[in-house]
Amino acid sequence: MTYHKKPTSKVPWYFAPAYLLFWLVLLFAVVVPVFFSLPTGLTIQNASLNPGRFIAERAERILIDFDKIGPKVVGSHANENHTVQLLLDQLEDIRRVMQTDLFEMEIDVQVVSGAYIHWTMVNMYQGVQNVVVRFRTKASTSESYLLINSHFDSKPGSPGSGDDGAMVVIMLETLRVLATNRRPFRHPIVFLFNGAEENPLQASHGFITQHKWAKNCKALINLDSAGSGNREILFQSGPNHPWLMDIYRKSVKRSYATTFAEEIFQAGILPSDTDFRIFSTYGKLPGLDLAHSYNGYVYHTKFDSASVIPRGTLQTTGDNILAMARAFSNSSELKDPSRHAKGHNVFYDFFGYFVVYYTEATARVLNTCVAVGAVALIGISMYLMAAESYVSLGYIIRLFLRIFLLHLIGWILAFVLPLVMALIFDSADRSLTWFTSKWLIFGLYICPTLLGLSTPTLLYLSISRNDKVSAPFRLQLVDHAHTLILAILCIGLTFMGIRSSYFLMIPLLFHGISLVLNMITTLHKRSYYWSVFVILCQVIPFLYFTYLFHGLLCTIMPMMGRFGSASNPDLYIAIITIMGIMLSMGYLIPLLNIFNRPKLVFLILPVITLVIALTAMSKIGFPYRPKTNVQRVNLLEVRRVFYEFDGTVSRNESGYLFDFQDRRKHLPLAPYVDLEDLYNISDDCDKYMMCGMPIFNHRTTKSRRQAAWLPREVPLQLPGVPRLTLLRKSVNTSTESVRFEFELEGPSHMSIFVQPLEKVTVSGWSFLPDLLRRQPPFHVFFSYGKISTPLKFYIDLKKENSEFDESVMQLGISAHYVSFEHERDEETKKFLATFPPYSYVMEWPSSYERYIF
Repeated sequence: MTYHKKPTSKVPWYFAPAYLLFWLVLLFAVVVPVFFSLPTGLTIQNASLNPGRFIAERAERILIDFDKIGPKVVGSHANENHTVQLLLDQLEDIRRVMQTDLFEMEIDVQVVSGAYIHWTMVNMYQGVQNVVVRFRTKASTSESYLLINSHFDSKPGSPGSGDDGAMVVIMLETLRVLATNRRPFRHPIVFLFNGAEENPLQASHGFITQHKWAKNCKALINLDSAGSGNREILFQSGPNHPWLMDIYRKSVKRSYATTFAEEIFQAGILPSDTDFRIFSTYGKLPGLDLAHSYNGYVYHTKFDSASVIPRGTLQTTGDNILAMARAFSNSSELKDPSRHAKGHNVFYDFFGYFVVYYTEATARVLNTCVAVGAVALIGISMYLMAAESYVSLGYIIRLFLRIFLLHLIGWILAFVLPLVMALIFDSADRSLTWFTSKWLIFGLYICPTLLGLSTPTLLYLSISRNDKVSAPFRLQLVDHAHTLILAILCIGLTFMGIRSSYFLMIPLLFHGISLVLNMITTLHKRSYYWSVFVILCQVIPFLYFTYLFHGLLCTIMPMMGRFGSASNPDLYIAIITIMGIMLSMGYLIPLLNIFNRPKLVFLILPVITLVIALTAMSKIGFPYRPKTNVQRVNLLEVRRVFYEFDGTVSRNESGYLFDFQDRRKHLPLAPYVDLEDLYNISDDCDKYMMCGMPIFNHRTTKSRRQAAWLPREVPLQLPGVPRLTLLRKSVNTSTESVRFEFELEGPSHMSIFVQPLEKVTVSGWSFLPDLLRRQPPFHVFFSYGKISTPLKFYIDLKKENSEFDESVMQLGISAHYVSFEHERDEETKKFLATFPPYSYVMEWPSSYERYIF
């Protein structure tokens, strides 16, 4: 007997564009508005109608005053005096309106000195400041404190209104609401306004290691920024304290959190760090790390002003911080958090409406069960398919393996095509075309991803003539192949300890639901009607992943402008885009095969890619725009002098040291700035200690081989000259060593580089000894705030032959006049004036003296 299949009819091809348009409309009509939605900021005028509420306008007024101070670099009058006084004045205003019968507030200005090893250097500080407030209910006897931290210092040239002024004023308004509202709380709260985070992370280290209240702090809410505006993202939690997420979930009004951001940040991929690490490392504090991450284009520039921060941002973040402060200060867990340490969390929000969180152990069980369950369901589906098609199960399995192999090739192409596009644009010096025109990634990376994923199975379904198994069943097998790949990846990543593997669990879960519904209703065997449930069940994953990856791209794209010149930023954006598309559209794009003429529909994708690629090569793809999307250029005006052992000068020259922050380096500047004599200093790095340059800190140490030097003929006029004095040279014959004692006087930011010569070792010094276990040259970064007394230090050296009348070490002194309180010379002003309006130059004068002792 011959079995004849029932004829199946496809949907007319002209409905296919409407199908694709539906998802685009869903993105722009739902996802984007939700992402950017902010509450209306409450005003002082209606404060009486909102008792106990955070008032955004009051915080905004303080932020405007904060902004007017200008850049707040450690060691400057603006940071050490003006800003500290602003904070003290605001705190006294709060004290005057405080409910004194219920609460007490103690204010302490900590001036602290210390040191710790930060990456590859000793990070040493002297006289940096913290404004610390302990606020408590008078009736409370608790000695367990909640710590809330933000910083008020800024990068050179930036007023720092977003990073981190917005969080500073949110803390002040939070304190005011708590102090004026008659709601007592169980545990005291310490508000730490730290004055040296950008230096980096010095004031938080000084607090947690030396302040009288530090030992009582049991949990942390850290507030920072990598942008200006929109909502704050929770990107670090714990570690190992799930109760923190329980409080966050129950208290915040508008959540924005994801484990994925935490894993990216902790992997060191992003060019950022926060005080959270210091509190966790040196204070063992569990906590939450939150930051504004939108509009990172103005981050650390002069455009980071109060004017770019919406009042709604202050309101939504203020509401959340106030709610968390109340919840944490009344929690039973704060008394002894160590009793509630139960492993890592998996956490994520949905559109800000609610938070899902569970332990990593639960995630392993959940991910495994969902993945195994999904695989079991496709096994049942194939069994039913075989029965309906009157073929053996083995026949269906062989057909499935063929389609699985083709779909696996599609996965490979989905990754390869966008990455090839990224490499092509980079090789043509056209990286970052999407930096301002974000929509270009639609053609550059989204369409190639969809094309690569779909092409192998599309061609197979179009040319295969399998009369035993119907076309709808074969298309179901494509979905089954996608399910199997996701399930394998889900289980593998889960047991590799990657908590973001919940990404794979979500589409598997919802697709499993669609499989069950199709089997129950028997739609799985009714032509293409089964696709209805697939589409409906993928709406929520589509909304979630487009929401998440849209937010991620809004954060990462601006960061690529300060990611350094050594790596291709298009590769990072391509990978993020690929992940977002595979998770949001992986089940949906193959369903274009339910329409007639699917090859005609898929032809749209390469056409769009070609058109947008050509557009990206035009002026539209030029990355930078004045004020809003600038090219960052870090530039030092340098005078460097090399002193030999006998005191003679072998080199004395001036120039500009460029540390380009993005992949395009000097090319966008060439039409405006005379860079004819610019050269890379990599060869100098092979000849001289630390390249013979005034390397600033750990980041510039890492990227120094990518730096470039532009000589200048006119000698640099420095605002001052650092003074290194050899106080004493003592030879110890019993230990066969020599001690050099020095005194160093200079600006608020200096570095000391030590390189022992051949057959000489540094046996000891006055700095942290642990750094000496590493390979030289050794780097000591020294900065001061309120206390500017000279630095005294010693270095002990040993030599094999104990001959100390000859040279034994190189000593480099790097001095940086980072504040605008130091005048630039006329030649520098003329040079800086030649830079194009779409660039932002973070610059300062510096000197470098190399001595041989």
